Amino acid sequence: MKYQVMTPEYAMKVAAAILENRPMSAAIGAHLEARIEREFTRRWNTLWGGRSLLHGRDAGADAVRLNGNDYLHLTGHPDIIGAQTAHLRRDADFVIQSGVFLLDNHPSRQLERELAAWIGHEDGLLCQSGYNANLGLLQAIADPQTPVFIDSLAHTSLWEGARRAGAPTHPFRHNDPAHLAKLLGQLGPGLVVVDSVYSTTGAVCPLEAIVDVAEQGASMVLVDESHSLGTHGPTGAGLTRDLGLTGRVHFVTASLAKAFAGRAGFMSLPTAMRNYVLSTSYPNMFSSCLLPHEIAGLSATLNVIRHANSARAALHHNTRWLREALSAAGYPIHQGTEQIIALEAGTEPDTMVLRDELEARGVFGAVFCAPATSRNRAMVRLTLHAGLAQAELDHVASVARAIAAVVQPWKWPVARRARANQSKQE
Repeated sequence: MKYQVMTPEYAMKVAAAILENRPMSAAIGAHLEARIEREFTRRWNTLWGGRSLLHGRDAGADAVRLNGNDYLHLTGHPDIIGAQTAHLRRDADFVIQSGVFLLDNHPSRQLERELAAWIGHEDGLLCQSGYNANLGLLQAIADPQTPVFIDSLAHTSLWEGARRAGAPTHPFRHNDPAHLAKLLGQLGPGLVVVDSVYSTTGAVCPLEAIVDVAEQGASMVLVDESHSLGTHGPTGAGLTRDLGLTGRVHFVTASLAKAFAGRAGFMSLPTAMRNYVLSTSYPNMFSSCLLPHEIAGLSATLNVIRHANSARAALHHNTRWLREALSAAGYPIHQGTEQIIALEAGTEPDTMVLRDELEARGVFGAVFCAPATSRNRAMVRLTLHAGLAQAELDHVASVARAIAAVVQPWKWPVARRARANQSKQE
């Protein structure tokens, strides 16, 4: 991969392209070219062997695709499609503007209240994405005088929100309330930030213990429920409500691009804070509102999810079945328990081999690597959904057994670490 830097020779090429009416990109600066070479091109040419780690084969019609986030298998649901198309047909008179200008009679306001009531909170805000929800909320509730204590595996958007707020950020060991308590004791109260279900491993946060520690340290709590909203709790209202912690967790955020299979984000907050956040949260101020058909679709999705106990049961059954099958085949997936399964090969070259072996046999996951993971903790992430047939699960398990001798999961760094930790405990 090579980029053009402005030189006299390049200027002559540009002039010739203009005369011949040929398209040509503008030259980038030498500093940027050096940065791309240093941060990406070397990685592409060495670790990735000159091809993309993220993009492998095209998935055929008979492939088992475990690379999406539609956990309840709602894409194409007739109630949702019907609500969207009805609005597209009849609602041609609407204004595209920032969400800060929407009045209380706007349909998005009704959906915000419904979402907040569902999860047991007073009020909330919709925004363009879960990333924007985390960025915007943290910008509004943290500052240089508010330490942020964040789980080391929390969503990147939470880290970026703390950075944007200028808050001193203190990571604590993943799912380790004791380490969090130690930091709070040393540094004083602030904001504790966790995911309910972690997006790379499928690990569940020990939320009750985390909230206990935060309260003892006089700290607020923010829980990102992106991977548990819709999938956990009797009506899918999330882990916080399922555990009876709604009155003790100050803020909940979520991407509505997971179980909701849409395109939006949500944050809960007290009604008294609403106008404050609207006036200070840049992602809300400087992004357009959701479109009417999107709001209608999300409203219909909320109703479907509330009554989707059978889909949740199917999702949890599929999760238990495949986790047991993969563990029996020697894959170290002990890091998590939920519908996200991490096949953590470790290095990027080893992860590419794993991806290719799976895809050659019709199993497609999503590759996660730095910066989505720590360096040398790359993985193929499998995300399960409620619509998987037993034959598809059988195929995934069969493929995993067939390629085990090639990818040797028992030699992966995560497996070696687990054995070392077990030896220490013994």
